[in-house]
Amino acid sequence: MSLHAHILNISSTLPLDELRVRLHPSIRLTDGAEPAEPETIDVLISGFPTRQQIDGCPNVQALIVPFAGVPSETRSLLAEYPHISLHNLHYNVVPTAEMAVALLLAAAKVIVPLDRDLRHNNWQGRYGVTSATVLDGKTALILGYGQIGRRIAPVCQALGMRVIGVRRNLPEDPFENGVGVHPIGDLCSLLPACDALIVVLPETPETVGLIGASELALLRAGAVVVNVGRGSTIDEEALYHALVNGVIRSAGIDVWYTYPPNTEARGNTAPSRFPFHELDNVVMSPHRAGWLSEAEHDRMTLLADLLNAAAEGKPIPSRVDKTLGY
Repeated sequence: MSLHAHILNISSTLPLDELRVRLHPSIRLTDGAEPAEPETIDVLISGFPTRQQIDGCPNVQALIVPFAGVPSETRSLLAEYPHISLHNLHYNVVPTAEMAVALLLAAAKVIVPLDRDLRHNNWQGRYGVTSATVLDGKTALILGYGQIGRRIAPVCQALGMRVIGVRRNLPEDPFENGVGVHPIGDLCSLLPACDALIVVLPETPETVGLIGASELALLRAGAVVVNVGRGSTIDEEALYHALVNGVIRSAGIDVWYTYPPNTEARGNTAPSRFPFHELDNVVMSPHRAGWLSEAEHDRMTLLADLLNAAAEGKPIPSRVDKTLGY
């Protein structure tokens, strides 16, 4: 069968030629904010489609969000179109997992302040009391034990850590590759045993604010928190005050609470209403864990797989439950 797929609002840096060579010959691929023949489009590819764009393509059967996770506004909009299936791409599993481990180590070993001071010829960090900690023999809890969590776990184990996984849907084996996997209802009973909390959750109605002041207070003294999921899953104010007041030792944060609203604001937008940048016990990353130029090849490969399945009349992989958000 023939298939018309259209890419909306695409970045000019994406290697579309790589995508085209991987597509089934029956697939017609177009791109642009205003498609020339919207009535022929079967699949839309966009992370942030507008209502007008969807309504302008009356025969669309599927929307593919070309990155991991679905923006809450997109999920809410698509809930109004029950005949349009929603899908996303988990192409950035490996780089996101690697960033989580990098943030964990940088936060635990106080890398950023030591680097900053030595650039100014200040060696004081070598002497006296240090806030760095050893991870060997400690316990890490991975909140959101999915594809990314499964890549993080063996690295933590290689560091000598015990790993606990928490997820909404339990696997058949509750003790998977040495990781005890628990339901979300067990979270508060597990936190007191944890020295590191690694959050890999999507933003859904169930996850927003899941980790607040009371949950952070349950962690072991000197715990490290890492977030590579979505900023909203950890309460902004609670996290800041936990860092200021020593409730937790340190944090590595890749996902935030405020983002630049446009291109012009990219050079002058604070990531939070709280001054995280003033804290020495925070490692800050501008939501770059999964945005890796080297990974664009994988993005195009997975996108081609989804479109080829649709062209062959097969179910499109990576379908998102519009109610749950993943």
